Amino acid sequence: MKVELLPALTDNYMYLLIDEETKEAAIVDPVEPQKVVEAVKKHGVKLTTVLTTHHHWDHAGGNEKMVKLVSGLKVYGGDSRVGALNQKVTHHNTFKRVYCGHEYTINNLKFARHVEPRNDAIKKKLAWAKDKYDKGEPTIPSTIAEEFTYNPFMRVREKSVQEHAGHTDPVATMGSIRKEKDNFRVPKN
Repeated sequence: MKVELLPALTDNYMYLLIDEETKEAAIVDPVEPQKVVEAVKKHGVKLTTVLTTHHHWDHAGGNEKMVKLVSGLKVYGGDSRVGALNQKVTHHNTFKRVYCGHEYTINNLKFARHVEPRNDAIKKKLAWAKDKYDKGEPTIPSTIAEEFTYNPFMRVREKSVQEHAGHTDPVATMGSIRKEKDNFRVPKN
């Protein structure tokens, strides 16, 4: 399986998933259908499936355009939220790659630094992400294992995150930091 990252709009990512054996492909979140068609032609593959991971106007509109451009597509939709994902992940899949739909890594790491200011993994990842961004390079993918070192939503069982949230229950901690993230103002540094 080959995964090609296709930057879109200001801070979105689309992913062309290519089965190199069958030469069939799927697209994830096709917000710019023409870019998808160009990538499909470039790789000489047959686009068979569209997956929309969340329902923003741009993604839904992309699906309609994709169906008009490519006949016979299977279209799947849904809202993929991390939720309590950390409770379901086992050590067997911690090295699987994680592909996000938007280039929010720096802002997310600034929030993580706010939650855990003494976490060295966050500091290192933030410096790395800023460097990648300055070079015009994507900051993805990461792995589940990496996310467990710096993503506060994957660290709701950690004492430092629970202390920040004021809870000892992982679900209550998740709810608290999710609400805080919704209102978080990203500092410039």
